[in-house]
Amino acid sequence: MSGHRKWAVLSVGIVAGMTGLSFAAVPMYRAFCQQFGFAGTPRIDATASIPTVIADREMTVRFNGDTANGLAWNFKPAQVSMTVRPGEINLAYFEAVNMADREIVGTATFNVTPLLAAKYFVKTECFCFTEQRLAAGESASMPVSFYVDPGIIDDPSLDQLRTLTLSYTFFETSASQQTAALN
Repeated sequence: MSGHRKWAVLSVGIVAGMTGLSFAAVPMYRAFCQQFGFAGTPRIDATASIPTVIADREMTVRFNGDTANGLAWNFKPAQVSMTVRPGEINLAYFEAVNMADREIVGTATFNVTPLLAAKYFVKTECFCFTEQRLAAGESASMPVSFYVDPGIIDDPSLDQLRTLTLSYTFFETSASQQTAALN
């Protein structure tokens, strides 16, 4: 094999490898953020042991719901905020209504602010990253079960923190958009 041919094969291999890594980056980053509460992403752990300590410190969790441009859903939290105590299991609801004249499939991403507190926000059940299918005019109530890890009390950088915000943004899935384009 000539030197030019080796370089061509090597270059194609590198491009193919980089392309494969770019497709794998999003799911790998999402899994990393969910596991470690990184970049405003709270931990999700359906197998987490329920805290046995409930702290006396009260905190406010605010809720926010948005949709990406072009998604014909009305999406909002059922409650604006709730008062919680670290270690206490809580249940909040979000509501979605499909305002379009066709079925739409959406998926939600989420984050917690302030970012430093995200690692202490643990969701035990959530609708995020699961496709939600709503027929034209259909509505849905979506629960989120969560707790604030009592370890937040021992974090000196969060001594003064009394308010967290859980935000969701719904996006239309590409499969839903392709179905709409075919009709």
